[in-house]
Amino acid sequence: MELYQIILVVIVAFLAGVEGVLDEFQFHQPLVACTLIGLATGHTTECIILGGTLQMIALGWANIGAAVAPDAALASVASAIILVLSGQGVKGVDTAIALAIPLAIAGLFLTIVARTLSVPIVHAMDKQAEKGNIKGVEMYHYLGILVQGLRIVIPAICLLFIPAEAVKNLLESMPAWLTEGMSVGGGMVVAVGYAMVINMMATREVWPFFAIGFVLAAIPQLTLMGLGAIALSLALIYLYLLDNGSSKGSGPKSGDPLDDILNDY
Repeated sequence: MELYQIILVVIVAFLAGVEGVLDEFQFHQPLVACTLIGLATGHTTECIILGGTLQMIALGWANIGAAVAPDAALASVASAIILVLSGQGVKGVDTAIALAIPLAIAGLFLTIVARTLSVPIVHAMDKQAEKGNIKGVEMYHYLGILVQGLRIVIPAICLLFIPAEAVKNLLESMPAWLTEGMSVGGGMVVAVGYAMVINMMATREVWPFFAIGFVLAAIPQLTLMGLGAIALSLALIYLYLLDNGSSKGSGPKSGDPLDDILNDY
């Protein structure tokens, strides 16, 4: 990997780490982070495939209460780097996906470390605020953001300095039963992640749209662009009904157009 490529990957890793907290531009999302690393290293196709698959897994990851979700940023950056260094192209995507899951779990430790380091920074910000020193507050704010960025940058740099040949030999030395098992496991995790999202969104108003999409996806003549156009049209119809309600009845509206239409009949 060339020096400029390493620099670009480190920048992407830093942005992914920062966005894990800010959620401003979504650089920490697998599809974005993996695609940017693919563009930086010249492995766009396989990294997009990796990012899209990991995105389906990460859809079910969310911080609930005191429970911290697996680190999608570290999983994305680390697995993309491993995929690029392996030199296996699209064939290495399944292995990279399988490695991304333990990397995401390991990222929880780095998240705990980063948040622990942020505690004294917050106290220092409080002291600056008591003095009325706005610039001091801003300085410590940027320092806290820097810690979050280094949470991903440091593991990324460690991976980048591993010789590509060593990564390739390690992956190729894995027995077939292990690589195939990791591939199957990765596919199951994608299904579980998507099922978690469906479970959170499951309402009687949403299930009809799920059923329609499930049936349409089974039609081989429909492309992704066609499915996207149908989904957009259904969303616009739903929003129109939400704003205007049904043409019949004048009773109170529940806030859901499908409920209002059913109640009118």
